Amino acid sequence: MKLKAIDIAVFITLIICIGAAVSFESTCKDVREDILRLHVIANSDSAKDQALKLKVRDSILKKSENLFTDCEDIISAEKILGTSLLFLKQTAQNAVYNEGYSYSVKVAFGKSYFPTRVYENITLPAGYYDALKIIIGEGKGQNWWCVMFPSLCLPGACKKEDILSDVLSDKEMKLVLSKPEYEVRFWLVEKYYDIKNYFSSQK
Repeated sequence: MKLKAIDIAVFITLIICIGAAVSFESTCKDVREDILRLHVIANSDSAKDQALKLKVRDSILKKSENLFTDCEDIISAEKILGTSLLFLKQTAQNAVYNEGYSYSVKVAFGKSYFPTRVYENITLPAGYYDALKIIIGEGKGQNWWCVMFPSLCLPGACKKEDILSDVLSDKEMKLVLSKPEYEVRFWLVEKYYDIKNYFSSQK
């Protein structure tokens, strides 16, 4: 049976779309592999616990301000972080105690899932990133996250695109400077991970 011209056009369009999506996800993967995230999780959603979370965040950011000064890439940043975990845990724990709470603090470094996130004019695609996770108490409250390397979290830092361009390629920079409201591919990537995470949780 001969394919109609419209069927051929639809088929070609589908192939082009799949190819574009694969290329986009490949660049998303490169972005994820070049960035280190910070993830602070509150004990609960109470106003006091959420305020404490921000105190812990501020303490961590202040103490890690110069941690990655000499790091040129994610590999060197992760080596520095690996040797600083105990210091950062104690920093977070001291922040908790200084606020009059007895919650314990857990610190972990590994892969964590993040949805698509916009920081001013920077868009980070959904997916699994290497992240420093700081869990306060039971860790059942809303969380706060940012980019630890390169240092986008620090207040008063220069333009975020200038910081990122030091570690991301031109292709990666083009992606993170895209506007998610005009890029359906960000939505598709996030839905892909939503589905993947759902089936993983059912095992």
